[in-house]
Amino acid sequence: MHGPVVPGWLLVALCAATGSYCLLRMRSGSPSARSAAGGEAVMGFGMAAMAVPAAFVSPPPWILTAYAVVFGGAALRALWLARGGAHHLHHAVGSLAMVYMALAMEPGAGGAGHAGHTAGGVPLLTGVLLLYNAGYVLSAGVRLLPVAAAGAQGGAVAWGARPELAMACRLSMGIAMLAMLVTV
Repeated sequence: MHGPVVPGWLLVALCAATGSYCLLRMRSGSPSARSAAGGEAVMGFGMAAMAVPAAFVSPPPWILTAYAVVFGGAALRALWLARGGAHHLHHAVGSLAMVYMALAMEPGAGGAGHAGHTAGGVPLLTGVLLLYNAGYVLSAGVRLLPVAAAGAQGGAVAWGARPELAMACRLSMGIAMLAMLVTV
């Protein structure tokens, strides 16, 4: 990822922690909730891997193509699962945004790659993705408030089944997506 090293590592830590909690969420809940948590875990760990600062390690030339293939597959899976719920459409948009960022960072593919540290990508598409994710972050933040208040009144709930933590993970990944898109 382009940009300063310290914020890059903070983004890596945030995304890895979110992916780890999503793995924990896969142990409880309904099959559809476990499936959504699995998609979010892939997104969290993938975002963590892509956010590693370029100043720290120079990725092998094939890694950005691998990211595009993995997230392209995740997007197709999310589109297939979107028949049963709108949240999977968000997963599809997020996965396609990751494909876009991987291709924009690809040297010689219109993007600047890690070596140049200059912006690449299509400004209109980047702007649309930024607006979408900003809207998602705002709506997730608003939805988090009533869930936290309702969770405080209930009894003991397992860590993997806490709705306010799941929403907080979605919010943090949305913020991380915004931070990554700004660097494109």
